[in-house]
Amino acid sequence: MQPKRTRIELVDVARGVALVAMAIYHFTWDLDFFGYIAPNTSVTGGWKIFARLIASSFLFLVGVSLFLAHRERFRLRPFLKRLAVIAAAAATITVVTYFVTPEGFIFFGILHHITLASVLGALALRLPIPIILALAVFAIAAPHIVQAPFLDQPVFWWMGLSSNVRPSNDYIPLFPWFGAVLLGLAAAKASARAGLIERLGNLRPTRKVPLLAAAGRHSLVFYLLHQPVLFSLVWLFALMMPPTPDPAQFLQACTGECATRNEEPFCRAYCACVLEEASAAGRLGALYSRQADDETQAWLEDVVFRCSMENYE
Repeated sequence: MQPKRTRIELVDVARGVALVAMAIYHFTWDLDFFGYIAPNTSVTGGWKIFARLIASSFLFLVGVSLFLAHRERFRLRPFLKRLAVIAAAAATITVVTYFVTPEGFIFFGILHHITLASVLGALALRLPIPIILALAVFAIAAPHIVQAPFLDQPVFWWMGLSSNVRPSNDYIPLFPWFGAVLLGLAAAKASARAGLIERLGNLRPTRKVPLLAAAGRHSLVFYLLHQPVLFSLVWLFALMMPPTPDPAQFLQACTGECATRNEEPFCRAYCACVLEEASAAGRLGALYSRQADDETQAWLEDVVFRCSMENYE
């Protein structure tokens, strides 16, 4: 008879903390989307690093949870049931974002990754820890060492080895992110071997932070609901109090993003030109819009082209 599995509440709390961090990031993304903060704030600088840390922590916990769920024996039925639910949720997100934000719809986000990583992680469950760690290192390094022109085809974008991928609001390909899942799996196996799992099972942090633990236990529900709620709230607020474009804010954000690819003098002149053109046309709001109509998009592309040519040396 197999010993009764003890739920490790600390894992639930850790997952809850990651969910709160995700909600904070998504709220910032929503403010960015509607133009309440400098354009691209949520996808550059410290916020970009924050988003990657959140994704890494979630995937690390996927590896940990996979081991804990199948530590004594592989439980096929619960595994397939959970896999089907996550896969259905991932497909739903793809369909919804295709209609809501078609320019950046999610074709392989974190739920898509978890679906695939769960299958691959299950295959790695019984591997020795050194081999799992070696696979993790390879997964993390793969985008830098595996390169081939045929991998740029859309059919391979899920792998993360393509050099030209369409924009997406949530892109978590197999490589390098599967490395985090494998590291979580290896850490859980090493902890079990050291007797740490049993000691952690005796901790009861849920009593101190019940809401975090509850969110962690129902992480998929929280994940699916929090962003629609936050997005709707910001949208309703925008209807009552539309954002006021801030030229100085735009210049700072535009110059910073441009400088990652071009010389700073060019970027300052280029961004000032775009701002001047928009101000003269009375279309400052277009610089902040992520849902521009065809006419506005054509006008923006013309402005960008002319300002680029005028300031290119």
